[in-house]
Amino acid sequence: MSSLQLVLILLAAAVLVVVAFRTLGLPPIIGYLLVGTAIGPHALGWLPDAESTRRLAEFGVVFLMFSIGLEFSLPRLYSMKRIVFGLGLAQVATTLAVGLLAAWLAGASLREGIALGGVVAMSSTAVLSRLLAERLELESAHGREVIGVLLFQDLAVVPLMILLPALTQAPEAFAATLATEMAKAVAVLAVVIFFGQRLMGLWFFVVARRKSAELFVLNVLLITLGLAYVTEEAGLSLALGAFTAGMLISETEYRYQVEEDIKPFRDVLLGLFFVTVGMLLDLPLVLANLPWVVAALALLLAVKLALVAGLSRLFGAAPGTSLRTGLWLCAGGEFGFVLLDRAGELGLVKGHLMQVTLAALVLSLMLAPLIVHFSDRLVMRLVSSEWLLRSMQLTQLAARSLTADKHAIVCGYGRTGQHLARFLEQEGIAAVALDSDPERVSEAAAAGEPVSYGDCARRETLVTAGIARAHVLIVTFSDSHSVQRVLHHVRDLRPDLPVVVRAHDDADLERFAALGATEVVPEALESSVMLATHALALLGVPMHRVIKRLREMREQHYVLLRGFFHGATDAADHLEEADQPRLHAVLVTDGARGAGRPVGDLDLAELGVQVSAVRRRGAARQRVPMGEPLAEGDVVVLLGTPKALKAGEERILRGK
Repeated sequence: MSSLQLVLILLAAAVLVVVAFRTLGLPPIIGYLLVGTAIGPHALGWLPDAESTRRLAEFGVVFLMFSIGLEFSLPRLYSMKRIVFGLGLAQVATTLAVGLLAAWLAGASLREGIALGGVVAMSSTAVLSRLLAERLELESAHGREVIGVLLFQDLAVVPLMILLPALTQAPEAFAATLATEMAKAVAVLAVVIFFGQRLMGLWFFVVARRKSAELFVLNVLLITLGLAYVTEEAGLSLALGAFTAGMLISETEYRYQVEEDIKPFRDVLLGLFFVTVGMLLDLPLVLANLPWVVAALALLLAVKLALVAGLSRLFGAAPGTSLRTGLWLCAGGEFGFVLLDRAGELGLVKGHLMQVTLAALVLSLMLAPLIVHFSDRLVMRLVSSEWLLRSMQLTQLAARSLTADKHAIVCGYGRTGQHLARFLEQEGIAAVALDSDPERVSEAAAAGEPVSYGDCARRETLVTAGIARAHVLIVTFSDSHSVQRVLHHVRDLRPDLPVVVRAHDDADLERFAALGATEVVPEALESSVMLATHALALLGVPMHRVIKRLREMREQHYVLLRGFFHGATDAADHLEEADQPRLHAVLVTDGARGAGRPVGDLDLAELGVQVSAVRRRGAARQRVPMGEPLAEGDVVVLLGTPKALKAGEERILRGK
């Protein structure tokens, strides 16, 4: 097979996988694994298990380790030291010990036990961090434990990658080999960090001053691959050099720009790596050993659940929190595949054991979102104290809200919610605020703030907060999924209750309004309105006219501000908003079918297009009344999706 055919097959598979799995809301990692299985040498045979393919896939691991290095932050580690170096270290060490014990009981080699222990110790940072963010649980008790353990697992990959090659040595040479490899790793890290830190900052300053995006990206690639090459030449792994490069850049002010620039390379190459991992899966062999695969999957989930939950409880977490942490972390992760692939190359894990482990990891990763979805129900069913805790929280909330009548319910007590509550207090309006961050609630409640712990997206929480007696409900966060859940409950419980909702941008205006929101305040448009208000006042426009303009704009639900003219710089930032409304200017040319006709006669609304304005050429950029016929040289400003805008332009110019 030629290199071009290989690349075309991989690109086609990657595009189809990402489209399908993004549509289904599933992690693309699973799709890459399944595609690799389907087109690999053990199934359709479209891709041979060639060395060139696997070598290219190694760069995916390189950029993944580089990203982990970018996330390495000493202040962050210090602030979470108890979870990271307490619970995280205990989880990885205990899992390795269980792997050793299992190997000893099964009569297998201890090397296999250590390798498999490291493989199953990993959980999916990519999947779980995304789920925590979507469910607004990053600041919850179990959310902080999950993030802390994941952070240590990511860091543990570096010594495990050094440990695996040492395991291939004879028992009498193992200690010396491991000590040598560790010493080399520490020496390289020490030299690079102590001498490279200042040099890295100065060099990036020189590159950034050239103001060339192309040069900046090339420089990042050079540093990443260059340090990976240095560590490989020193007898260490490519991954260690990439991790070191990320660590160096993480302490500079260019970290976030580097992270954005490197993300496309990382995601594409990492997808290729998972395709090659999927190619290792021998489907006929797995099906022949299906009982062993199911047993391995059940054992993996049960043992990790018991270990993590038990350790979390040992470190002082409540029973419900420890069980939730165990449920979140019991599945396998992407670094498990990285370590398993490396162990397979070194001959530490092979044959039936390799296939069974790989299949169990794939299935566990597929089950991870499902386990998370039902985790709360499982905890409520299995932990009796959770019912008591939930009842106490609702009782405390009810006690606060019982004395309140004609009050405001504030959903979310972050910065915006706290400012809003103070405005209400100054006007003598009672407020009941809800927030799901226990630390924030504890500190604010101790200071006398009207806030209680509770998830406002739950029906029973809104009932307890006195929604039947409330006069208004305000949602201060802009997470679309959670806002829709709140609106759904309000529509069922109190359809007459006025609801004010915060939205990220104008894309959510119509959606939230259709779900029953009385007022929707989009951040992007409101900031534009306030900027214009201050600018007009400073330019000498009388304040009563400024206030009138402001009131008109809000009464018309920001219709004059919706959409914006897209440019080349918006292509990357708004790729995911390809179907969102935008503005487009159409010049009425000589011979246009729309010339001589009022814009209202063109029936543009039936195409899904709104006419934002009509401008006539001239120094004053005169606004043309909608009922006046269009003339050559007029500019019609349209608002709609790209497809609708194209149809609207065709009708104005050609009458189609």
